[in-house]
Amino acid sequence: MNEFLLTSDVEEIVQRLEGHALKLAGKTVLLTGARGFLGRYFTEVFLALNQRLPQPVTVVALDNLITAGKAGGEDELPASPNFHFFRQDVIQPFDWEGPVDYVIHAAGIASPFYYRAYPLETMEAAVSGVRNALDLALRKRARLVFFSSSEIYGDPDPANVPTQESYRGHVACQGPRACYDESKRLGETLCYIYHEKHGVHANTIRPFNVYGPGMQENDYRVLPNFANRIKAGAPLKVYGSGHQTRTFCYITDAMVGFLLVMLRGAPGEAYNIGNPKPEISMVELVKRIETVLGRPVAHDVIEYPDSYPADEPNRRCPNIRKARLQLEYAPSVPLEEGLRRFLTWSDRMYTGEV
Repeated sequence: MNEFLLTSDVEEIVQRLEGHALKLAGKTVLLTGARGFLGRYFTEVFLALNQRLPQPVTVVALDNLITAGKAGGEDELPASPNFHFFRQDVIQPFDWEGPVDYVIHAAGIASPFYYRAYPLETMEAAVSGVRNALDLALRKRARLVFFSSSEIYGDPDPANVPTQESYRGHVACQGPRACYDESKRLGETLCYIYHEKHGVHANTIRPFNVYGPGMQENDYRVLPNFANRIKAGAPLKVYGSGHQTRTFCYITDAMVGFLLVMLRGAPGEAYNIGNPKPEISMVELVKRIETVLGRPVAHDVIEYPDSYPADEPNRRCPNIRKARLQLEYAPSVPLEEGLRRFLTWSDRMYTGEV
């Protein structure tokens, strides 16, 4: 088990998938972005399921390791006869000699800090990478899941918050976030075309602010940033006004939702996966952290640094009615409990030196 994840969280995911997971027995999953935050969870969940399934899941794992860091490095690869790792850039065509039943395209650069640093690589992973994954799924007659983003909605108008899948978005095609937002939208279009024209069973997942153990200290998203500053004993840095709101989905809830989409999603459909409650401001998030830690936490509200794209959405909150009705998806980890698990883990694993 990877020390950068919680064994108890992986076990919780496995238990909540009971019954559904039988569809994976004896199947092969090709996973791109396998050494990223979500990819490592997928890997550990599949390998944990192999202790229960009548036939094991085979995981074919691809990653170019561009943002994998220590937690996702080759020194941390699991030792299992059912796990096969290839250092592969997904913008280059790839194949696997044996059967493939599921393709999970989780490769991408999701942190605003990194997609500002690697804009072209960000676009290529979500366009050329998706096209290669779809071509493979077409050849192998496999089901495909594409990880898009809640950012494809841009900065939604208040009438469309909580935001449902039918909302078309309010997105800029130029600007510091466009490389991420627009390439994810084009990736979704490719999935739609391959489903409509070639019959590929393609599903799109739009995650909303997933967090938990396993997020790297230099990820530069809000909760790793806060956890790093807490470890260092320094005031938290809240960007912008601090009044922008988000909902946060703990990793166990997110992973259950992701796997339900993969196993039960209707062909061609997109699904929001996240926790719609509570929608809180970044200043309120600091207060929730104070409650979890049982002590005051100093914070400063500052301008956006040059390395972080400033035009972020004012609100981000999912409508998950579609996933509830079609997949029986129900997030169950309260924010305070998720924060407790994450902050306990990060206090043990983070250095406070980034």
